[in-house]
Amino acid sequence: MQKFNTLTSTCVPLPIENVDTDQIIPARFLKATDKDGFGENLFRDWRYDKEGKPVESFVLNDSRYKDAVILVAGRNFGSGSSREHAAWAIAGYGFRVVISSFFADIHKQNELNNFVLPVQVSEAFLRELFDSIKADAKTTVTVDLPQQTVTNNATGHSEHFDINAYKKHCLIEGLDDIDFLVANQQKTVEWENKK
Repeated sequence: MQKFNTLTSTCVPLPIENVDTDQIIPARFLKATDKDGFGENLFRDWRYDKEGKPVESFVLNDSRYKDAVILVAGRNFGSGSSREHAAWAIAGYGFRVVISSFFADIHKQNELNNFVLPVQVSEAFLRELFDSIKADAKTTVTVDLPQQTVTNNATGHSEHFDINAYKKHCLIEGLDDIDFLVANQQKTVEWENKK
């Protein structure tokens, strides 16, 4: 898995509140059992019309944001059903970070399990990010996972964010849960032998 340390990127602004998992990945795409191809259908019903043509007004179809790996979303991102496919779609599209002022708990965990870092910030900081991106699409944000800070490089303002210590370690080391257990197998054997 790709290790996560510090990342600087432009951002895709999605200033919509209460984006649920069905909007992230519509239910009709949930038949697949592996992660391949889900990124192509991220926000499918917003990105494409009924004929499958790109909706020009939707932000993912705006060439100014094509290289961004940070999604800045409105409050209450990932609400609705607990489908892990929503996190698969976000990761599959290429996003490494999602910034919002509130995440649905299960979706937040699903993002972490799929090596996408959910960064929860204050409402004021989120508004500032949206304003900076609106003023200049080339605005960048720096996410420093070891220091647990996010910085709006247009203003220089930073905020601290919380993350579970175990998930932080796994992201920094590029380990999923199985990798973590394998990496610590010797410690487990040593502990068992002490009995």
